[in-house]
Amino acid sequence: MAEELEKSMHKEESLMEKISDKIHDHDSSSSSDSEHEKPESPSALKAKIYRLFGREKPVHKVLGGGLPADVFLWRDKKLSASVLGVATAIWVLFELVEYHFLSLVCHILIFALAALFLLSNAHAFMNKTPPKIPEIHIKEEHFLLIVSALRNELNQAFVILRSIALGRDLKKFLMVVFGLWIISVVGNWFNFLTLVYICFVVLHTVPMLYEKHEDKVDPVAEKTLKELKKHYMVFDEKVLSKLPVASLKAKLG
Repeated sequence: MAEELEKSMHKEESLMEKISDKIHDHDSSSSSDSEHEKPESPSALKAKIYRLFGREKPVHKVLGGGLPADVFLWRDKKLSASVLGVATAIWVLFELVEYHFLSLVCHILIFALAALFLLSNAHAFMNKTPPKIPEIHIKEEHFLLIVSALRNELNQAFVILRSIALGRDLKKFLMVVFGLWIISVVGNWFNFLTLVYICFVVLHTVPMLYEKHEDKVDPVAEKTLKELKKHYMVFDEKVLSKLPVASLKAKLG
């Protein structure tokens, strides 16, 4: 009897040990799961960080991706430097040297045609095969895609201008007027070619610098946007809300 009691006590103790081990394993697994879940919280918080203009995609995709985005973001430094160098050379020719565009095109065509003409005749004189000059054809599909995209943008611009002209959106009206006024002021400082060149240089520098320092720029932009919204709310309350726009909208509606 004593031996049977000892065996039963031993079985109960082993059973209790197993239960305690299972409980301990469950606690350790739950704690390990919680530890694994902890690193996810910074990523979740990072996803909620304000991004400039409310973008959700990387800067490369915002710029359209592909070769143009690579050029603007200096992914291929040689190509980006070459494009910027060509643009600078064109600006120097037309702006500083005061070379005319039509004259430049004609001189380039004269030089190219003369070189190809002499080269073809030299090969014929030496009984060699003439140089292969590729045939250039503009595909109708590509041309139609470009024209269609331009048509869509123009139609969208006309829709916005029409809605502004009808007085239905005061905010857009003020934004368009302010933007046109800024462009007119800048247009008085530079001519059209210099302005295009400045925009080209900005496209080659600002996106690249922003991509490198976006984590520092975005918080500053968020604070600035909040301040601008506060000033706009004050302006709206004191000025815009007192304008008879509501009655005009009711008449037009």
